[in-house]
Amino acid sequence: MTSKQRAFLKKEAHNLEPIVRIGKDGLSDNIVQSLLDAINSRELIKVKVLQNLEADKDETRELAEELSKKSGAELVGVIGKTIIFYKENKDKPVVSAFLRKIK
Repeated sequence: MTSKQRAFLKKEAHNLEPIVRIGKDGLSDNIVQSLLDAINSRELIKVKVLQNLEADKDETRELAEELSKKSGAELVGVIGKTIIFYKENKDKPVVSAFLRKIK
């Protein structure tokens, strides 16, 4: 993914509400399944790490990378305790149709 594509996705995600929330229990199979369900229909989602999970900047980044590996979604960015993921939906492209035009 190019830096222009990543910037486009961050801009598109700006007004989105977090769909998945990670709480005190941390990363579980249910969280991964929730992310997969949400991203398959939307392509671009936000995940919020809740305040009661004592995660600093590095831990949030590690959590994002682990969730990316488990789900197969691409990590777009981490802003504070908010994580942005993207995964192309080949059947019903929503965001990916615009993303392909950016190089």
